[in-house]
Amino acid sequence: MVGAPVAGYAQTTRHKAKPQSQRVTERPTTVGVAPLPPGTQRPTSEILLSIGQGELITLPANVASVWTSNPTVADVYVNNPRQIHLFGKEFGEATVFAATASGQVVFATNIRVAQNITSIDRMIKVAMPDADIQVTTVGQIAVLNGIVKSPQDSEQAQRLVTGLLNPGVNVNDPAAQLKIGVINRLKMATPLQVQLQVKFAEVSRSFVKNVGVNFATKDGTGGFQFGLAQGRNPGAYTDSALAQYPTATKVIDGATVSGAYDPVTGQFINPRAQGIADITRGSDNATAALAGKLFGLDVLSAIDLGETIGQVTTLANPNLTAQSGETANFLAGGEIPIPIAQGLGTTTVEYKQYGISLAFTPTVLSDGRISLRVRPEVSQLTSAGAVQLNGVTIPALSTRRSETTVELGSGESMVIGGLLQNSQNNSISKTPGLGDVPILGALFRSNGFQRNETELVIVITPYLVKPVNANQIVLPTDGYKAPNDFDRILMGKLDGGNGGERPKPSMAPANGQPSVGAFAPAPATPQPAAPVQAMPNQNNRKTKKGGSVAPGFGN
Repeated sequence: MVGAPVAGYAQTTRHKAKPQSQRVTERPTTVGVAPLPPGTQRPTSEILLSIGQGELITLPANVASVWTSNPTVADVYVNNPRQIHLFGKEFGEATVFAATASGQVVFATNIRVAQNITSIDRMIKVAMPDADIQVTTVGQIAVLNGIVKSPQDSEQAQRLVTGLLNPGVNVNDPAAQLKIGVINRLKMATPLQVQLQVKFAEVSRSFVKNVGVNFATKDGTGGFQFGLAQGRNPGAYTDSALAQYPTATKVIDGATVSGAYDPVTGQFINPRAQGIADITRGSDNATAALAGKLFGLDVLSAIDLGETIGQVTTLANPNLTAQSGETANFLAGGEIPIPIAQGLGTTTVEYKQYGISLAFTPTVLSDGRISLRVRPEVSQLTSAGAVQLNGVTIPALSTRRSETTVELGSGESMVIGGLLQNSQNNSISKTPGLGDVPILGALFRSNGFQRNETELVIVITPYLVKPVNANQIVLPTDGYKAPNDFDRILMGKLDGGNGGERPKPSMAPANGQPSVGAFAPAPATPQPAAPVQAMPNQNNRKTKKGGSVAPGFGN
């Protein structure tokens, strides 16, 4: 509470001269408010001051006492009974009352002291002349509004304002205690866009190996037959099924082979195979057969040596562009209908997406950093795991998916998913007892071996991009030239070739004349008006009855 002695009035305040070291800007103000009624008195106005700024108040009557609620924020100096000085010292709020000798309050106001916004605006204009930034203070909070070019400018403006509002505080220290906080609501002049490039690289290798024996004998004298099938296509084959085929006898290396014979293929039929199968020539050319005499019997045998090696390579490279803070989705594939049984015997159909899909939400941070929430997925239809529903086969989906949130710079890459799988499966089918005999037991058993290896890597790379001229974009169809009739009919070419020009809009010639369906270009510079032709003599003009009254339509 600060005051000065007033002649003829009671001393109710302590007196303090205005510090000489602090610059005070004074503005005389005349308060013409009516005296407040008796009872509880509340401030009727508000005065905004900056630190070091003062204001001169002219009161409507002589006052005997002046009181301030917070002298460390707003101080009061009484110049004379009709004038007082108010000046701000620190951030905050205070209330000032002035009363006459009879106790009547003639002045009551709230004082809010903040940083000198004018000096902050002037400093921002000097440091960032191209930015349009407004600073608004509300209590202990400052709000930045406006438009800047980039996130770097936004962060620079926030650091500058924070340092001006908090002198002596290290604004780069996250743990620093700020007297006035800053809320950044600056927007970009051109919203930043992020292009995400995702690479799926997968290699799947498989190796399958089968070893089996098919064995058949026939006694030419008694007609006794004996067979063993531990290899491919084991099972019984009845004589009635073989009755439709003729019986043939063939001498191979001194041995006589007799049995069902297929005249179409020219091969003997294995009596122990399921279905009409030929043991001397497998479906995948992986069966070796021989025939001859063994212990006085005609023997026809086959050794099934099946080996399958496969390798599948998948490389998908989807690209998608989205605005900062927005979500983008991409799908290159299709939808498979899936029937779902409902009540009362009804069936509904739902669709499940498959193919290459990508969904991501980018957020551009300061210094060109990009926060990404990304969900890439590659799925394909497969018969493994398929189900039967009401006679309909529903295929399963083989899916590779990854979902994560990472932070990268423009052009930086990161592996967000990977899979290394190695599985082996061994199986043996044998005849009990005979299959356990050393060496010769190999004729009575079948071996199966399967190995699968899979390697999968998912790599993402974000880029900060801007729109470019359409002529700078290269399309897959650029340079493609469709085959003409000569190439297509006589030369048999259907794939066309290169050498064509990319279609592009062309401008009309400068001296082109208007034609039907075309517009004449307007002159670039003002042209003089056409000369006015002399009107025909109205006295020599004949009037024809029945002519149109509208100008320009008469004859």
